[in-house]
Amino acid sequence: MIALAVLGAAFVLLPVAGLLARAPWERTGELLTSDVALEGARVSLIVSLGAAALSLLVGVPLGLLLGRTSFPGRTVVRALALLPLVLPPVVAGIGLLTAFGRRGLLGGPARAIGLELPFTTAGAAVAAAFVSFPFIVLAVEAGLRSLDTRLEDAAASLGASKWYVLRKVTLPLLAPQIAAGAVLAWARALGEFGATITFAGNFRGETQTMPLAVFEALQSDPGAATILSLVLVVLSLGVLIALRGRFVGVGS
Repeated sequence: MIALAVLGAAFVLLPVAGLLARAPWERTGELLTSDVALEGARVSLIVSLGAAALSLLVGVPLGLLLGRTSFPGRTVVRALALLPLVLPPVVAGIGLLTAFGRRGLLGGPARAIGLELPFTTAGAAVAAAFVSFPFIVLAVEAGLRSLDTRLEDAAASLGASKWYVLRKVTLPLLAPQIAAGAVLAWARALGEFGATITFAGNFRGETQTMPLAVFEALQSDPGAATILSLVLVVLSLGVLIALRGRFVGVGS
C-alpha cells in the first residue's frame, strides 16, 4: 500500500517537477509582465468571476430542488445537472454553439434582444459556468444532507413562511458549503479550455484566458508556456489548501 501510495503521489508530482525543472526562471519577471500574461490574467479574472456568479445563480436553486424535493424524473434531472462534470469540454462548447450560436436554437431570439454570446467575453463566462456550476449543485446537496432540520422546523412552528425560513435559516446554514462550492466552481472556470475555445474562440484581450494563452505560447515559446502553467499550478494549489476539509465535505 505504501508503494502504491508513493506511486500515486509521484504520478502528480512528476509533471509539476518537470515544470519546475524546465522553467526559464531568469525570464520570470519579463514573462509575467508581458502583454500576453497580463491580458490573459485580466480576461481570466473577468471570465472566472462571471462564471462563478452565474454558477451560483443557477446552481443554488437547482441544488435546493434536488436536495429537498422528490418528483418523477428526479434522477434524470440530477444526472443532467451533473453531466458537465463528465462531458468532454469540446462537446460542451459545440452544444453551446448549437444552442446560442447564430443558427442555434436560441441564437435568433438572443440577437433580437441584443445578446451576443459566441466569441465574446460573456460567452467565455457562460462556457466556463456550464462546466463548473455542478460543483455548486453538489455543495448545496451535501450541505442539505448535513443540515439540522430542527432549526427550520422551529422557525416554521413560530409562524415563519417557507420563503422566510429559506432566507433566514436554510441559506445562512448552507453558507460554508455554498462558499466552498463557489470557490471550486471559480477554480474550475479559471482552468477551462475546451468549452471556452470552442464557444468563445481565442481572441487576445477578449476571450483568451490564461489556459488559452498557455496553449498559444506553447506553439512558439515553450518557456513562456511553462511559467504561465506554473502560475496556474500555484493558484490551483492555493484553492485546495484554502478549502482543506471542506473539499471532502462537498464531494461526499
